Amino acid sequence: MKTEEKKARMSKDTLKKSLKLYKYIKPYRGEFAVGLVFLLLSSLANLAFPKYLGELVDATNSDSIVENIQQISLILIGILIIQAIVSFFRVVLFVNVTEKTLASLRQATYTHLIKLPITFFNQKRVGELNSRISSDISLLQETFTTTLAEFIRQLVIIFGGIAILLYTSPQLTLFMLAVVPVVVVLAIFFGRFIRKFSKMAQQQVAESNTIVEETLQGIFNVKAFANEFLEIARYRTKTKEVAQTGMKGGKYRGAFSSFIILGMFGAIVAVIWQGVNLIAQGELQTGELFSFVIYSGFIGASIGGFANVYASIQKALGATEELMEILEEPTEDLQEEETKSELQNFSGKVTFKNLSFTYPNRKDIPVLKEINFKALPGQQIALVGPSGAGKSTMVSLILRFYNPTSGHLLFDDKDATEYGLSELRNQMAVVPQDVFLFGGSIRENIAYGKPDASEEEIIEAAKKANAWEFIQDFPEKLDTLVGERGVQLSGGQRQRVAIARAVLKNPKILILDEATSALDSESERLVQDALDKLMIGRTSIVIAHRLATVRQADAIVVLEKGQVKEIGTHEELLNIEEGIYRNLSQLQFTT
Repeated sequence: MKTEEKKARMSKDTLKKSLKLYKYIKPYRGEFAVGLVFLLLSSLANLAFPKYLGELVDATNSDSIVENIQQISLILIGILIIQAIVSFFRVVLFVNVTEKTLASLRQATYTHLIKLPITFFNQKRVGELNSRISSDISLLQETFTTTLAEFIRQLVIIFGGIAILLYTSPQLTLFMLAVVPVVVVLAIFFGRFIRKFSKMAQQQVAESNTIVEETLQGIFNVKAFANEFLEIARYRTKTKEVAQTGMKGGKYRGAFSSFIILGMFGAIVAVIWQGVNLIAQGELQTGELFSFVIYSGFIGASIGGFANVYASIQKALGATEELMEILEEPTEDLQEEETKSELQNFSGKVTFKNLSFTYPNRKDIPVLKEINFKALPGQQIALVGPSGAGKSTMVSLILRFYNPTSGHLLFDDKDATEYGLSELRNQMAVVPQDVFLFGGSIRENIAYGKPDASEEEIIEAAKKANAWEFIQDFPEKLDTLVGERGVQLSGGQRQRVAIARAVLKNPKILILDEATSALDSESERLVQDALDKLMIGRTSIVIAHRLATVRQADAIVVLEKGQVKEIGTHEELLNIEEGIYRNLSQLQFTT
């Protein structure tokens, strides 16, 4: 899979957003500051090394050769020891600060993400959001631990090295700056040009692998249509393209190697040549030239690596910008610690009063129009109608995933907005048609309805949901792992686990989305029996696709094109001449 590298320009807005990361670093700013001091000391020690190497060379020209060599050697060993110690503490401090900061950032991002409204998730892909909390933060990890340190180190080496060189020999420094940086910059652009061919070759190899994958997965169709030679020709064409690109890239890589030999080594030879001339004129010492060449190599390498470091910082800024965009999204007003006792007198009455609704991203298309009906406490209300009539939207409004565009949604004759989202949703449970189970155990999935439930409560809920019998058949019983999305269980078993979860929650309002439509007869009987028991004493809103399941409903609300067309019991609606419900019944029950 091809991953797109995202970079951000060094704009004022981008930097402003990136500076918002400071609040996550702030608790550890002391450690970070000490780490920066160690980084500076390490870089300065790095700069001191070539100077003393040059003095070591010049020591042979002094009167006390042995004494000077020993003294300078001890200084060099001391610099190495200091650099090693400082580098160790710098790495440890930077890693500690980075890990603590990114842990806080991950927690903050996930906490914010999970509090965002459904409208946000409708507009984003799960893979994209997962990338923000994994790949983007991992990119920041690399930036804080390595890239930032490298950026500062290279700046110190470039400017510090040039300052030392100017002090040593301004004439040779100007000559070096006129030659080495130009060659390095040309090498950078040449290298980028060659990398394009490498990326092109990788893309073509991926395309050829796709041909192999598709043909092997669809081998039945390939052979059934006698297209073996067609696929062979496709693969041959693509692999030839890979070879051609590779050979073309090889020519440029060869040219790049020649350029490096001629340009980089030529530049060094030119600097040495100019330095030897200065030595002959008595304006430079041999050791100073030796140091000068090493410093020139340091500066050239730093200039060469600076482009990659800068590109890494740009990518990190891009990742930060996208993270900050998520963190700036407004969250739902959730209450952290909610208990059902706060709404102990909640009866579960639901009223739609002149309610209309359009989705925020499709404001020109009305989904619900002037909806009026009541679901009294303990009643079973069925929502029926053709696909797209607005049934699921009404359920989303009851769950307060959205707010009405106009009109009112009332609970116990109070406007929905007068309740906290968490306390209201705590009084509801949903058993969907397509049950989602988490990849843990059956126990964990049932207890999701009441995380602090006891073993006895979980077992009792499983019995009421007609799930305890099949749970006992598993060797690990409640501790049986259900697998990703519950794949280890059958459809009927998943439905009964979901019902047990709803039973354990003991809601006042129950929402059912035709929970038996995709089951075999035996599973449907068990699930329907569990649902019938679950609905007793609760306000139940049932989305019905098969009318046979709602004949006993206290009221059936018939929707068409976002409007309530009929309301009544099964018998009442059947008596309406040319009624929508009557026509639907005839279509389903007439064989």
